[in-house]
Amino acid sequence: MAGVNNVGQSGLSYVDQLKNLQENKKPDETTGKKDLKQEDFLSLLTKQLSQQDPFKPVSNDQMIAQMASFATVDGIGKMNKQFESLNSSMTSNQALQASSLVGRDVLVPGAAGIKKDGAGMAAMVKVPKSVDNLMVRIEDSHGQLVRTFDAGAKPSGDSRIEWDGKDQNGNPLPAGKYKVKAAGLIDGASKDFSVSTYANVNSVLLGKGNGNVLLNLAGFDSPVRLAEVLEVGKA
Repeated sequence: MAGVNNVGQSGLSYVDQLKNLQENKKPDETTGKKDLKQEDFLSLLTKQLSQQDPFKPVSNDQMIAQMASFATVDGIGKMNKQFESLNSSMTSNQALQASSLVGRDVLVPGAAGIKKDGAGMAAMVKVPKSVDNLMVRIEDSHGQLVRTFDAGAKPSGDSRIEWDGKDQNGNPLPAGKYKVKAAGLIDGASKDFSVSTYANVNSVLLGKGNGNVLLNLAGFDSPVRLAEVLEVGKA
């Protein structure tokens, strides 16, 4: 007869028996899932007890340990389902809150922004150390330089810069996507700084089961995550 860790003459441990039962269990006709239930555990436990060596019976400690292990696994499974439900609820709430951003300008990481017809364009530059002269470059969608200007002295931190939407000769430029680049001298060396630009929110999307809420921005080829938004501007 087998000991506490074996069932019958199979030579498989109790854990291995559970694994085999889970692998060979037929899918549920309605759900198609292969979940071990409380009845499966009790069935295996009963079989184990009926085939144990009467001279070496299962001790109370071993029995309690096995039952506690199954209860722990079962509890973790239920907790995971509860977290999935909570995550779905939180995603829905985020989407509802994000819907209020439609039609508003948001600040997102990235040098590319959209200039509207007859208007200028704003951006935010992260300056690691104060600079005497913050030099700004504006490039069009083809990467051609259309304007450079000195934004003046800036302290360390985030600094807002404004471009009037005109080229080097003062001529208004057409609406479209433009890239803002900024640099300055730090410790005698020229450094490029991180730039964020504003974009208008067209719509809100739910992520594909990953809990992310996405924003479709005017002029952007792909959506950005709500978590990436740094600032919410005017409508």
